[in-house]
Formats: sequence, C-alpha cells, structure tokens
Amino acid sequence: MHSQKKSPEKPNIVFIFSDQQRYDSMKCYGNNWIQTPHLNALADESFVFENAYVTQPVCAPARASIMTGLYPPKAGPVVNRIPLPKDKKTIAEMITQDYKCAYFGKWHLGEDTLPQHGFTEWRSVEDNKIEDNLPFSSYHNYLLSRGYKPDQNSKFFGLKDKTSKDYASRDIFSVEFRASLPVEDQMASFLGREASEFIDNNKDEPFVLYVSTFEPHSPYSGPLNGLYDPEKLPVGPSFLKKPEGVSEFNRVRSEYFMQYLEGGDISTDPYMQKYLAVCDEDFSTEKGWKEARANYFANITLVDNMVGDIISSLERNNISENTIVVFTSEHGEMMGDHGLLEKRALYEEASRVPLLFKVPWLNNHQKMIDGSISHIDLVPTLMDLIGEDLPDHLQGKSRKGVFEGTEDLHDNNVVVQWNGTGEIPDRNLGSDSINSLNASPWRSIISERLKLNLCATDKPELFDLNLDKFEQENVFSKDEYRDSVSKLFESIVQWQKDAEDSADLPNLEDN
Repeated sequence: MHSQKKSPEKPNIVFIFSDQQRYDSMKCYGNNWIQTPHLNALADESFVFENAYVTQPVCAPARASIMTGLYPPKAGPVVNRIPLPKDKKTIAEMITQDYKCAYFGKWHLGEDTLPQHGFTEWRSVEDNKIEDNLPFSSYHNYLLSRGYKPDQNSKFFGLKDKTSKDYASRDIFSVEFRASLPVEDQMASFLGREASEFIDNNKDEPFVLYVSTFEPHSPYSGPLNGLYDPEKLPVGPSFLKKPEGVSEFNRVRSEYFMQYLEGGDISTDPYMQKYLAVCDEDFSTEKGWKEARANYFANITLVDNMVGDIISSLERNNISENTIVVFTSEHGEMMGDHGLLEKRALYEEASRVPLLFKVPWLNNHQKMIDGSISHIDLVPTLMDLIGEDLPDHLQGKSRKGVFEGTEDLHDNNVVVQWNGTGEIPDRNLGSDSINSLNASPWRSIISERLKLNLCATDKPELFDLNLDKFEQENVFSKDEYRDSVSKLFESIVQWQKDAEDSADLPNLEDN
C-alpha cells in the first residue's frame, strides 16, 4: 500500500483519447500480444478502470459527453453532424482562468479548424467537415509542408458556397491517402510532436491539454500493416458469427456485413466503398476479415507512439509528478465480432473502452478498479482532482473518492444510449432496413455485470456478463432473470427521471 502524497496546488491535465479503440486492445485488459509499450508503462502507474463505458457508441455524441459532462440529449449532439452548441460549456469553459487550455486533434463538434469553447491553443486535423470557407486544418498544412499533394476534392463533404446552390471545390487529403503515409507523417505522429512542443513551451504554467487522434478508426490500413500475422491473432467465439435471439437491429446489421462472406459484391456497395473498405480491404473471405482486424490492431501502435512522445515531454520537463494523465477512446470497434463492423452497437466491443487515470500523488502503481464507470463522470472527476468547484448542471459525478479509496464502483449503474436519428439522418448504413431500424432510440443499463438493452420498437436484450462475457445468449425471457429485468427496468426509469431523458421504453409485459 503506497501512501498518498499532498496534491499539487494547480495540477496539469493531459487527456489523450484515440478513436474507435476497443477495450481489449491493451495489456492491462488481458491482451498479451499487442505492441504498446508506452501504454503499458502508463498503465503500470495508473488507476485502470476495468469496465469503462461511453455514453453513446458513435463519434460526436460520445465526444460531447467527454467534453461537457452531459449526456448527448443535454449536450446537443445526439447524432453525428450536430455541432456542440455555443451555450454548452466544455471543461475549458468551466475551470478558472489560471489554466491555459489547448485542444489538439479531432474535434468533430463543429467548425473543426477554429479555436472554440474555451480552448485558446488549437491544432486541427479534420478537413472533410469544413463549411463556410474555414481555413484548412493544421495537419493539412503540415502535409503540404512535407511536399504531399491533396488527392481528393471536398465537394462531396459539405463545403458550400453560400452564393450558390452548388458545392464548392476544395482539394483535401483523403483518409486512404493518410493511411498510405509513413509512420512519421501519420496523424498520431504529428499530434504527438505538436503536443510535446506545447508542453515544452508551457511547462511553467498550469495547463489543460486534450489530444485526440483518429487512429485506429477505419480505414483498416496503415504503415504498420503486417505487424501481426492475421492467422495467429486470437479471436473470440462470436467472430464472424451472426447473433441469434437478439434485436432485429443487430441481426439485420450482421446479415448485411456477413453477406460479403456469402458471395455479395462489395464493389457495388457505396457505404462499404466510401467508409469501411476504402483501402481495398477484403471482407469477402475470413482471411480478409482477419487481415483487416490485424491491421486495425497494428494502428493502435501509432497511438502508442503518440502517447510515448507526450509522456516523454512531461518527464523531460520535470512536470510528470504534477500532471494527471488520462487515456481512453471515444468508442470501440466491432471488427467482426457478432458479424459486425465499426460501432453503433451496445455490445461490449463498441461501447466499452480502455480508461487509465495516472494521478501521481495518489498512486504510482497499477491499480485495477472493478465495477463500472461512464465517460459522463470524466469532467466532474477531473475538475474535482484539480480542486475546481463543480457546476450544478453536470450530469456526471466526481469519482475522486474511488482514487482516494473512500468509495468504490460496485453498485454504480451505467447507462449507454443510442439516440436514433430524429430529424438529422445518420449516414446511409448500407440498406433501407438498417437505416429504418437505426432511427429508433435505445437505452442500455449495466448493473452488477448484467446488461439490459431496451428499445420501444425492437426486441429487448439481457446479457449476463458474469457468465457470458461475449454476449452470445440473450437471457431476457428466461424465468430466472425475471426479477433482475424488473429491477434493471426500475433503475433505468429512475435514471430517466434524474437525467430528464424522454426516450420511449417498451412495455415489458409485451415481451
């Protein structure tokens, strides 16, 4: 048992998050083959949260909660393509002006290339969401300085000339071009260097630094392709297996992806070609799926390199003992499990993520925290750890007591949402039936490793993660779980009251 030290007066915060990184992609979560030495070293000095969940397994809503401490309906972005409203405060707008606040990387919450929401130093990386003739991203300009030439016209990505109904023409770097770059020019490498330079320049004043990279988000390709032998990587029992007895949404999505193993022509599918197979990934064979999976995991080493650069800068400037370091991901990735790709699922692979908290004055060794925690608690916990007053409007709760050993998470219930699409359609997800089912909201509650997934227009799901960690059997209708279902339903109804959540729930007597 290590004794706790006195908290520094104004600790720094370095918050690092990847995009679409599953929980089982790190050694501290049981992955004994992945090459992530810097993340391993960070975990060896961190509180490691065993079961950490996003608020919603898709980009903008998850990010909104990470930044604001609000669930997506309160924050505003309930689906992608909705900016974070100007009146919704991020952590940078809630803490005192003693802190210099910087945001480097993927923002995805509107006007991506402009500093905003309390962050005064900004490095942007995303150009395909640019509207209103905003400047190109910092990463775009970096690639130009390296002599690369843009390969894609942005007219398909929403840049409009307000004097015309036509899309404007703008050349950007495509994601497949980025995947072809050498390691040193990958986005994570760029952000690692930029973040290190920021730390070098601001080591003498308190700061909050958020760093967010796209890797290992699709495309499932990169400069480290071949790092792993696809045939030797372990897969779980649900890999490329269509789920049975579950919601129609999960079944229809799995059938859609699995059709390519059964002779479907992926070359004629615009969704797959534009988003998930842009680097000629082959999803028509089990070998091809395994290769994409291996390359996905290889791209996590790019994230690890970035983490190493940032940690080295803290150590070089002798401020690592005065700095909270957080590592997590905005959501996970199915990568073939249950026959699914990408996210938009309540399965563990999409909704559960790694979460490390290094708080040097409270702990200097790996300490696994069991129970469940939600990203909704990140903002209040960080503010409490640096001694800031917590605003009343936050929907999360400070977990400082967990770090200090005065509280635990054994009885903590976690809610994961899917908010449908409402009036803002999600991208085309491949078929009319999927798009129709995707429009319905879901609410999932995890309590004592039981997970109840509810939708007013679809089949309920209950997974007993104590006995079935791969979520292969929906036990909702089993008599022995009847009392558990009632208890979980009551808990989610109470959560809805507390969170002012209005999503419809099913009548359990009809199921």
